[in-house]
Amino acid sequence: MRYRKTLGATTWTFDSLAQVMAKASPLRSGDMLAGIAAGSAQENVAARMVLADTPLTAFLAEPLIPYELDDVTRLICDTHDEAAFRPVAALTVGGFRDWLLSEAATSEALAALARGLTPEMAAAVSKLMRNQDLILAASRCRVTTRFRDTIGLPGTLAVRLQPNHPTDDLAGITASILDGLMYGCGDAVIGINPASDSLGVIGDLLRLTDDLIRRFEIPTQSCVLTHVTSALQLIERGAPVDLIFQSIAGTEAANASFGVTLALLQEGLEAGRSLKRGTLGDNVMYFETGQGSALSAGAHHGIDQQTLEARAYGVARAFEPLLVNSVVGFIGPEYLYDGKQIIRAGLEDHFCGKLLGAPLGVDVCYTNHAEADQDDMDTLLTLLATAGVTFVMGVPGADDVMLNYQSTSFHDALYVRELLGLKRAPEFEAWLARWQITRSDGRLAPARAGHALLEGFS
Repeated sequence: MRYRKTLGATTWTFDSLAQVMAKASPLRSGDMLAGIAAGSAQENVAARMVLADTPLTAFLAEPLIPYELDDVTRLICDTHDEAAFRPVAALTVGGFRDWLLSEAATSEALAALARGLTPEMAAAVSKLMRNQDLILAASRCRVTTRFRDTIGLPGTLAVRLQPNHPTDDLAGITASILDGLMYGCGDAVIGINPASDSLGVIGDLLRLTDDLIRRFEIPTQSCVLTHVTSALQLIERGAPVDLIFQSIAGTEAANASFGVTLALLQEGLEAGRSLKRGTLGDNVMYFETGQGSALSAGAHHGIDQQTLEARAYGVARAFEPLLVNSVVGFIGPEYLYDGKQIIRAGLEDHFCGKLLGAPLGVDVCYTNHAEADQDDMDTLLTLLATAGVTFVMGVPGADDVMLNYQSTSFHDALYVRELLGLKRAPEFEAWLARWQITRSDGRLAPARAGHALLEGFS
């Protein structure tokens, strides 16, 4: 189907809904690299005007990637909840934006609507929204998940404690974990990116974190971010696996580049739940995503990167994860060129994920060759925390010495919690108080020699 819009003496023609979506996107380097971005500000405005007048039902009638060609499209279509969609079914994309910013869009209404929205609908409305719109609407979306503690409650911000080490040295990783715990971080997960693919090494890391969690009765979960097939093998060997990790994307071909299928994710979900290691819930999956992954794999089908990122959240929510993490600036400036693009992408990702019912956290990060710096990350972190982001990263010094990129530090979490009065997961907050790491108001207690946790680790 063709779409047209006349502005002054110029008539803009778009050959498909996918092209409208791409041309309506805020400018970013990845879409320019793919050759699908608007060629001018005027074309971008024309596409946004067309998109605003497009009925939400058009996304059900015209899948951006054909149903028969892509299993992610089939998942989105086959799991669409028509009853949940009914309250907004008569709206255009522009009308939906207005509804999202109205008093009718309560947290309860948004939760009921989530399964009625397709990722393409979420992506479409985000393209019409200013940053403040994305923040306000996302702040009303609440997604709560549980394993050993409760993630996503109103007024909370969780932190993934990320104790990576370039040689997977157990002593170095242990020191980083202790550092993070003493700063009150780790309620989302203690999550290690291993430098090695060796099952033996990964098993050692799992046993290390499991021992610490059990010995100190920490109400959190651990994850070594290895491929789902490795996790399945480790489960067969009896390793203490809490969460099943996998990088995912928004197309079947992009997921294939990660060596994963929807059936394999289902196998991972069932294996993780079979262990019954969660004390409060059975959300056992941890997914990571990032704008540009499908393009970098040559698997984007001419679809803009932000829409494909939203489709990745459609994949994620089908497997009821504990955590979903947009590693927003990690892929590099080829896809998000500078701080402005990273900030916008982070707000889009958080909004789309939460709107769709995914427990969205954001790795507020950039690579050293991007036109960005830590001031940009301070801005994005503050905006996301205001928007109710589920979790962020806690990296020693904000500088990941294994992955070689810049993220957020334990101190950054303290800053934003104090600024906005945000709490940790309640079970973790109570544990910190019992160990006298925090005071009754949730702030860190004064450091002192001979602390019980320090003595225990030694």
